[in-house]
Amino acid sequence: MLPDHYSELPRWSFGDSPQQADQLLALVLSGTKTATCSALQGYVNDQEPLPQQGSRAIIEDGQGVPACVIELISVTQRRFHDIDAAFARAEGEGDLSLTYWQREHQAFFERLGLFARDMLLVCEHFRVIEVLSRER
Repeated sequence: MLPDHYSELPRWSFGDSPQQADQLLALVLSGTKTATCSALQGYVNDQEPLPQQGSRAIIEDGQGVPACVIELISVTQRRFHDIDAAFARAEGEGDLSLTYWQREHQAFFERLGLFARDMLLVCEHFRVIEVLSRER
């Protein structure tokens, strides 16, 4: 059950499939994943505002059930080819290496039709502020 004071927050899940959403959520809940990124062009295409430091969001599992609330600690823009090992590690995926990050994120952005080595990314560091009960 979602507490009333979170009812107006945006809701979304990580990844591009229910399975990936569950996998990445598990990394968030374990504290391994503390960063994420999105293609700037996606915000432009969808006419959505960019995330802002201090904003909060509800993260859902692969079935759309609210799982936790995060707060953005920082939001920056970087080109894909400028992502460093520290950011790749903060994304918390795979073996935590920059090589893994580059391979998997290139494949992800290619699936979205957005990949270019010099593409601008919106890079976010976040913290979990509350884990929610996922009883239906």
